[in-house]
Amino acid sequence: MRKFLMIVVVAAAFTPALAEGQNWRTVTMSRQLQNNDEMRVEVEYGAGQLKIRSVDEGLMYRMNLRYDEDRFEPVADFSGDHLTLGIESLGRNRLKGRQSGEMDLELARGVPMRLDLQFGAVQAEIDLGGLALTDLELKTGASESTIDISEPNSEEMRSATFAVGAAEFRIQNLGNLNAERIEVEAGVGSLTLGLDGRWQRDARLSIDMGVGSLVLRVPEGLGIRLQKDSFLTSLDSQGLIKRGDVYESLDFEDADYKVMIDLDAAFGSVAVVWIR
Repeated sequence: MRKFLMIVVVAAAFTPALAEGQNWRTVTMSRQLQNNDEMRVEVEYGAGQLKIRSVDEGLMYRMNLRYDEDRFEPVADFSGDHLTLGIESLGRNRLKGRQSGEMDLELARGVPMRLDLQFGAVQAEIDLGGLALTDLELKTGASESTIDISEPNSEEMRSATFAVGAAEFRIQNLGNLNAERIEVEAGVGSLTLGLDGRWQRDARLSIDMGVGSLVLRVPEGLGIRLQKDSFLTSLDSQGLIKRGDVYESLDFEDADYKVMIDLDAAFGSVAVVWIR
């Protein structure tokens, strides 16, 4: 049985502040990788710009932070198998404005990992390619986020969950997750799910969407079966055949890999776009 190493990456929300009243500081923190045991990684970030990707330099992590040192201080605490990284508030609340900080995080490439990402009002660019993910949970609020899985996952993933609030949210290369089950919960906004990438097995995709628009980008040759349980939601089903209560791709039965899609949507539009 693999030993779990927990990494908790915590960055408190950058409370708005006047630019002239801030004293910005940039720091870089890193730690050498000690072994290839499975890790549990938790990343929490409040507001600002967030970037996450893999690193292959014998590092467990490398983190660059830009923060207001009058209001926050960096945290790098390692105890036993528990590592805490990020910044914490100094408890001062005398400044007002709209300035935020930055977090640029790199995580160990190829090390089995259970990844939990939570962030708020951010502009996020996250590339999970190169990470060996066994589980993934991502939660975000009012954000503009692009998630890419640029390389196939070397681990078989049990499940991947995305919970999105009022956001413009885009995922690319979902097939590279190598996940048995993918769940997406979206509130208000625009959601684009790219089912491209290298599928290694059949999967089930559950989508629970509120008010907004959903675009499913499906590569030719991937078999999809879509079951829609919706209220006042339009569906552009070009390239699909309706059989009873479900819609299927034309070559569903002959496809090497199949994705079963359960869609529960309220108000909005759903479009299926076929890509080469």
